[in-house]
Amino acid sequence: MLRVESIECLQDFQLKAKLSNGAEGCFDVKPYLDKGIFTELKNQEYFHSVKINFAGIFWPHGQDFSADTLEFELKKI
Repeated sequence: MLRVESIECLQDFQLKAKLSNGAEGCFDVKPYLDKGIFTELKNQEYFHSVKINFAGIFWPHGQDFSADTLEFELKKI
């Protein structure tokens, strides 16, 4: 099962991710910021509270992305 091994917040709502299959790159959260539950991520302090869980990444109020989503949208740095 694909897992997120590390996540780091960058500028401009970008996340630097490393996955268990060796893939590394940048995940752009901006396309999601105007959609439903993800609007809360516009708050920079809250955005930086991202954590890794078994299936991907998440924020305290329920926003999440799976490792598969990150892999699909990952852009090499």
